[in-house]
Amino acid sequence: MNPNVIKRNELLAQKVIKGLESRNMKGCYAANKEEALKIALDLIPEGSSVTMGGCMSAVEIGLVDAINSSDKYTFIDRAAMAPREALLAGYDADIFLTSANAMTEDGIMVNIDGNANRVSYIANGPKKVIVIVGMNKVCDDIDGAMKRARAVAAPTNAQRFGLETPCSKTGTCANCKSPDTICCQFLITRYSRHAGRINVILVNDSLGF
Repeated sequence: MNPNVIKRNELLAQKVIKGLESRNMKGCYAANKEEALKIALDLIPEGSSVTMGGCMSAVEIGLVDAINSSDKYTFIDRAAMAPREALLAGYDADIFLTSANAMTEDGIMVNIDGNANRVSYIANGPKKVIVIVGMNKVCDDIDGAMKRARAVAAPTNAQRFGLETPCSKTGTCANCKSPDTICCQFLITRYSRHAGRINVILVNDSLGF
């Protein structure tokens, strides 16, 4: 990565971290994927039950493989459970792994969801939330974050899931009401009442969608 980009990301991350702290959330900066993995594992106590949404960022830094390959944790595998059973088990988990569709420079997170399990877990439920965020997802303000979530993250995920939405076919948000839409719930996290519950790891890399 270009040294100028690295320096820019370092400085921008510090601004985001200050914003998160002002919102009763914790933030830290990882210089690379390997460092991000170490930080994330340090945040997960041995014996914890862990669940996750469709978090490609956690996959990309190797966190999902590390959890699955260790006997230190209990991984709640939603794919191996009935939907309702998985949903309820997730609410009771010690750790929830996720990312954000976008984040503002002053520490506000934006997420869009189809079934609401991900946004509901972020809002309430699991004891600790670990959010893996590539610096590619940091936007100037809330308007930019919402635009990124709808115009970049949603179409890409719709294509990934093979959904029959207008954005899946055109790559552009049509503000649709398609039966396949994944833009059902919007969560803006601007403050956490529970200190230390939400932990954001900003990674000096392009992660997720």
